[in-house]
Amino acid sequence: MDEVLLSRVRLGSRGSVADVRIGDGRVTAITADRQAPAGARVIDGDGGTLLPGLVDAHVHTVQWAAARRRVSLAEATSATEAVDLVAAHTAATFNTGDAGDVVVAVGFRDGLWADAPHKDLLERALPGRAVALFSNDLHTLWLSPAALKLVGRDHPTGVLLENECMAATAELPSATPETEDRWVAEALDAAAGRGVTGIADYEYTDTVADWTRRIAAGPPAVRVACVIARFALDLAIERGHRTGDAVPGSDGLLTIGSYKLFVDGSLNTRTAYCHDAYPGVPSHGNLELPFEELVALMKRAAAHGISPAVHAIGDHANTLALDAFAAAGCPGRIEHAQLLRPEDLARFAELGVVASVQPAHAPDDRDVADRYWAGRTGRAFPYGGLHAAGARIEIGSDAPVSPLDPWDGIASAVTRTDDERASWHPEQVIPLDVALRAASGGRGRVREGEVADLMITADDPADLVPSALRQLPITATILAGRPTFLA
Repeated sequence: MDEVLLSRVRLGSRGSVADVRIGDGRVTAITADRQAPAGARVIDGDGGTLLPGLVDAHVHTVQWAAARRRVSLAEATSATEAVDLVAAHTAATFNTGDAGDVVVAVGFRDGLWADAPHKDLLERALPGRAVALFSNDLHTLWLSPAALKLVGRDHPTGVLLENECMAATAELPSATPETEDRWVAEALDAAAGRGVTGIADYEYTDTVADWTRRIAAGPPAVRVACVIARFALDLAIERGHRTGDAVPGSDGLLTIGSYKLFVDGSLNTRTAYCHDAYPGVPSHGNLELPFEELVALMKRAAAHGISPAVHAIGDHANTLALDAFAAAGCPGRIEHAQLLRPEDLARFAELGVVASVQPAHAPDDRDVADRYWAGRTGRAFPYGGLHAAGARIEIGSDAPVSPLDPWDGIASAVTRTDDERASWHPEQVIPLDVALRAASGGRGRVREGEVADLMITADDPADLVPSALRQLPITATILAGRPTFLA
């Protein structure tokens, strides 16, 4: 592998300026002699700050790649407005005689809407058309009558939640693998432009097979941990997969990820499983996996070297997930951990459970949380409490729920706001250095001998006002010594 010299880079925030040599995919020397090895490629850092590359700990890669091409419903303030947006987009971009097309839009948030989504609204606006609208949290799928027929369902409202949503999503027509692979490559190139060198792919597919196909066409712009979906556990065991192992033939760019299980739903869908009932709703949310079954699956996975990753959002779901880790006797991850009881904070560190969180969700969901978790929001998205309790925190985006840009999550973690409003529960902020480490797979400063997954930022993050972190320019991104982005 060619040698690379990163010249005139600042070694971490407020660090000294030096040159960094890279060879065989690792940092081989940190020096001040400014002498490039013969034949080395020189990348001028121009005084920028050298940091470990960013790792997005939770991505739905194909869904993110597709969402970048879909009409967004994020600004819709009602079901009627969402339908109007879809109808206007369809009139402008679709051939009305081509009834085979499915109209797809993404990102609606109905938690605060005064009216309710319904298949009849879609039918009146787009008669006879197959229309599929995905909620921002991916836990709700709103279908027109024609789309329901397409997936073989007769549903009273056309609004499918949780498992029914996931099943119907898998049955909708999709792009060809070749098209999806091209979309994914473009999306990850864009992520590399934001300093990203690694992701964990949580698609509900055979991710190992998908990524083995993709890497045959060329190395990806990031490392990928291929998360194992619930249905694929037996297949993973049969293949001999173990969490952290490299996928053969991938030069270490693909590894086996965790085993994903769901305990509950989501806040916006009001299916997050909570100790207290939702105001005005006779429900505590959905328990998606009974405790005994959860423990049995975790034990089976752990016995074969596969680490569990448990989706838990409501406080009761998180209590049960932590209880399950204790019963299974294995470490692992809790994905989201959005609402926690104070007595559960210390259990993350005690049990060796990573808090895999998405700080960009906190400002996104603050209004919905204030309504449905009223009186409890001081312990919602409790990153400050988790950090104080010694938990290992890792930051992801849950893209397409939030953009695949860890800087958005970092800024949200240290400010608890993303608009002109004051910080929401500022007691739950975490320091910038903690957020950077959490967004970099646990790495801090760049050191000799480490893998050369690096980024150079044009400005020192510590010198910026926190809100400016979202627009921080990236000078270069390096993956295993190979530049994947150069400004």
